Amino acid sequence: MTHAASPARRAYRPARFPGAPLLGTQARHLVGRFSYGVTPALAAQVRAAGGAGRWFEKQLEPERVADRRAAGVRAWWSSLDRGPAELWQRQEREVEGGWEVMEDYARWALLRRITSQRQVLEVMTELWENHLNVPAVGDAQFTYRVSYGDTIRRHALGRFDELLHAAITHPAMGIFLDNAVSTARHPNENLGRELLELHTVGRGEYDEDDVKASARILTGYRVDLWDSWEATYSPRDHWTGPVRVMGFTDPNADRDGRPVVRRYLSYLAHHPATARRVARRLAVKLVRDDPPAALVERLAKVYLDNDTAIRPVLRALVASPEFKASVGSKVRDPGEDLVATYRALRVDLARPPAGPAGDEHAVRAMLWQVGNLGTSPFAWPRPDGQPIDNESWSSPSRVIASMDLHWVMAGGWWPKRGITYRTPAQWLPRKRIRFDLLVDHLSQQLLHRRSTARLLRACCEACDVRPDEVVSADHGLVKWNFHRLLGTVLDTPAYMTR
Repeated sequence: MTHAASPARRAYRPARFPGAPLLGTQARHLVGRFSYGVTPALAAQVRAAGGAGRWFEKQLEPERVADRRAAGVRAWWSSLDRGPAELWQRQEREVEGGWEVMEDYARWALLRRITSQRQVLEVMTELWENHLNVPAVGDAQFTYRVSYGDTIRRHALGRFDELLHAAITHPAMGIFLDNAVSTARHPNENLGRELLELHTVGRGEYDEDDVKASARILTGYRVDLWDSWEATYSPRDHWTGPVRVMGFTDPNADRDGRPVVRRYLSYLAHHPATARRVARRLAVKLVRDDPPAALVERLAKVYLDNDTAIRPVLRALVASPEFKASVGSKVRDPGEDLVATYRALRVDLARPPAGPAGDEHAVRAMLWQVGNLGTSPFAWPRPDGQPIDNESWSSPSRVIASMDLHWVMAGGWWPKRGITYRTPAQWLPRKRIRFDLLVDHLSQQLLHRRSTARLLRACCEACDVRPDEVVSADHGLVKWNFHRLLGTVLDTPAYMTR
């Protein structure tokens, strides 16, 4: 028996406003997972590329994508290109603290994610900076932290064995996990252990003898801490003698241990346990929190069959039925929420002035905003990196903090300097428009999907406006309450997930 719809349900029947063509569900899903939010401009780029699949393929070769604006914002912070010795001297002379430089580095990363046309590269750079985590906070590693991020970005879509070698031998990693002071007489085990436990094969694949041998292999990479800050390789500090780590063996007879380090890291990168670990991390981040074992195994095979190349694994992931079935299954973390909100509201950002005068500018304030949501970029203190699962970012306090962010930005209340918000009148597609059509228009603009009865009802109740009520520039909604409408759309599950 078919029941007639209730009066309440009929009253909130969504309208359909004619707008630009929307991407289909699967296209929106693909672009949304590999970007920081589908905007009308991004959707237009996808259509111009010939569809989501072709857009994705082009994105996998970022050098093919012009990105002048994102490249130019680095000049806003001159210290991001200073050398380690100069950074340290500036801190000692109290010209600029290392923590200030690292806050600017986090701001630059957020601004790149907001503005970059190379969205897949930004997503993958964040993923690997998290997996191979070196916190920006620290009186020593900050001197090399920008260089480390640049290194990760160069390898983010390349081969994992090359990414691993570049990261593990980088001075920032060496300083953070004490390999920069590890010597033949006193090998430090921190990096040797985390390399096995976190970066490659994972727990259960090695024992304590493997950790000791791992640490010995990595000796020789030095940094002249607290003085010149020069990073060098010191053959006399390299431990020599036969080594064995799991199935890897080497006579390790040469004082220059760099070749054995490369062989060792290549062995780890090509290990089946590493293949599964990398595949699972990609699946958790880009598919769902509990990826099926069969998907992980398939991706691991692609990884090994392609000599640890990352692009073929991403192609296989996107083509999988598990990916296609995972629409809306991932919660945006604090950074993703902040970046997506700036992108969705289509604000214009200005370069902040130097000194205290710039403290209230939006580009600086965004770091405080994202911290209020739970964490800031590169602030996770442990080597394991920021969590990438839903549960870690789904607490009531996080949801309330996100609602507060959406509310104040929808109203254009904070930040107010160095930022230009769209006015309520600019959001109106017509001078006079029925409210249900306006809700559908905003749903297309902010969510890249049609409105629903639930969204229409929520907007009506939040704004105290009837579905058939006509809205114009003189309407109270536009004069005083438009933030309620924008905020309601941004607070939906469709927006809080990706």
